[in-house]
Amino acid sequence: MKLGVFSVLLQQLPLEEALDIIASKGLDAVELGTGGYPGNHHCKPDELLADAGKLKAFKQQFESRGLSISALSCHGNPLHPQKAVARQYHEEFMKTLDLAERLEVPVVVGFSGCPGDSEEAKYPNWPVAPWPNEYGELLAWQWEQKVIPYWKETGRYAQDKGLKIALEMHGGFSVHTPATLLKLRDAAGEAIGANLDPSHMWWQGIDPLQAIQILGRAGALHYFHAKDTVIDPVNVNRYGVTDMQPYTALLDRAWNFRSVGYGHDSKTWADLISTMRLVGYDYVISIEHEDGLMSVGEGFSKAVEILKPLLIREPAAEMWWV
Repeated sequence: MKLGVFSVLLQQLPLEEALDIIASKGLDAVELGTGGYPGNHHCKPDELLADAGKLKAFKQQFESRGLSISALSCHGNPLHPQKAVARQYHEEFMKTLDLAERLEVPVVVGFSGCPGDSEEAKYPNWPVAPWPNEYGELLAWQWEQKVIPYWKETGRYAQDKGLKIALEMHGGFSVHTPATLLKLRDAAGEAIGANLDPSHMWWQGIDPLQAIQILGRAGALHYFHAKDTVIDPVNVNRYGVTDMQPYTALLDRAWNFRSVGYGHDSKTWADLISTMRLVGYDYVISIEHEDGLMSVGEGFSKAVEILKPLLIREPAAEMWWV
């Protein structure tokens, strides 16, 4: 396994300075935003795809520091009911796939997206209950008419390039649980898999250890984000896990994102890493910082300090005792 970071936490810095900081932490890999919600501060697909010289120089910045590019990330909503919005997210994602092929990066991370409630809709509609029956009917329409056709075609495009698409299971989008991920994978092909961020599992009431088992046994665990969540035992009873208060309302929210180790202890994180090795995931653990109680520098540093000694880097030993 390797330890990396999603570089958007250092997006205020030029790429060279960000890479120097990442290398100084002893990390192995960098995940780069290429569009959508994370933006493209450190990686601009249009420029790199248009100029082979720039592409070569870009790769050299990583290689000279002993770093690899673990994934390109383009989180957006390519199923947005407003066609112009959907088109932009779609084009950015497709360019990201093209760039991943050119950079020899094996994984592209994104969201499944969420359609509206009809062809005339203006906003996404995320049904979370089967009754009244309109919700169940809406969900079936979304998957049959929008979600599956889009990802079937996009998955085929990625597979032809030898790439994996790691969809982050996230509330508000059609794919948000292991079950919805596997439903889409069954319909759209094996290029589709999961970016498992345990923070999004915890707040939905899903044990990420079990999620790793479910996805890993299906060969559907493509990538991993290291981020934590803490659930407030008082506030969750008032607002529930689908708390719609802004993330800035830290004192009152039912749950908040935290840096690694500040929602769950090191033993829990060791179990997550061991379970990933158990199901065959031996790629990058990519740190993501979204902790409202810590500075970027402190949150990033603490995550590195906690994860470094837990990482399983060497191949498993031969079982000489059996």
